[in-house]
Amino acid sequence: MAGNLFARSVHDLTAAAWFGGSLMGAVGLNGAAAEAKDPTERARLSSLGWKKWAPLQAVAILGHFVAGLAIVGENKGRVAKQDGVASLSVYKTGVTVVGALVTFYAGLVGRKVEKYSEEGAVGATEPNPTASKELQSAQRQLKLLQWCIPVFSGAVIVMGAQHGEMQRASNVLKGLMKS
Repeated sequence: MAGNLFARSVHDLTAAAWFGGSLMGAVGLNGAAAEAKDPTERARLSSLGWKKWAPLQAVAILGHFVAGLAIVGENKGRVAKQDGVASLSVYKTGVTVVGALVTFYAGLVGRKVEKYSEEGAVGATEPNPTASKELQSAQRQLKLLQWCIPVFSGAVIVMGAQHGEMQRASNVLKGLMKS
């Protein structure tokens, strides 16, 4: 029981860190960087903040996957027998993988924005009209990606809550009777 409690706690906390960190970055970090007086500092400061967060975010995503495997292992009987648990697990895994890939790709695009940051910007992800096409394109992509990350990680949290609801005794009985 203690192992399962630990795995569930790590699973929930890492999803929360992934969601909260990405939302804070998109709103707080990018918003604060946009206030820099020097337009050449806006994208650079935001990039520095995201780079400092990236290792923790990577650990959170990896920890989420590892804890998820432990939870599935502990609940393999329910996954196999209770109606809906296996399919939700597959969907949640898919959303988690896509979210992780989007997060990784956002990091790559963020490096490109940082590379061109000396051109100046209106905001961290808002291009300066005089900036190169490369920077403008990268900033537009990054803005979309940075907003997709909390959507995916938030969906992971919601699906985790749905998994929790499926564990209520009445729901377990209903699910077992359907199979």
